[in-house]
Amino acid sequence: MPMPKILVVDDSPTELKLMLEALDQTRYQVSTATDGEQALEMARRDQPNLILLDVILPKKNGFQVCRQLKTAPDTKDIAIVLVTSKSQDTDRFWGLKQGADAYLTKPFEAAELNELVSSNL
Repeated sequence: MPMPKILVVDDSPTELKLMLEALDQTRYQVSTATDGEQALEMARRDQPNLILLDVILPKKNGFQVCRQLKTAPDTKDIAIVLVTSKSQDTDRFWGLKQGADAYLTKPFEAAELNELVSSNL
């Protein structure tokens, strides 16, 4: 069985590093994007199994990216976990309404992130 592909999207090098360190690189094939447009392009091209998606991004925000991916026939089945500092109930509600499969607020525990990853793959 091929290794599951995960696309990690965040414009902060620090946050990207934290997520990459939390993910078990021996179990997943991980790629990264730093803005919404790049995330859309890579999702269409690489067809990852899962996307860890920040909400506050340059060019297109995570809510827009999520909605576009979930409404397109070629990317609608990719699992999306929004990983964001936006912690209000309204943000969570809105994120899930855009089609996100799960919502994780920063700062997060590595174990929490990995649990969400494995339950959404």
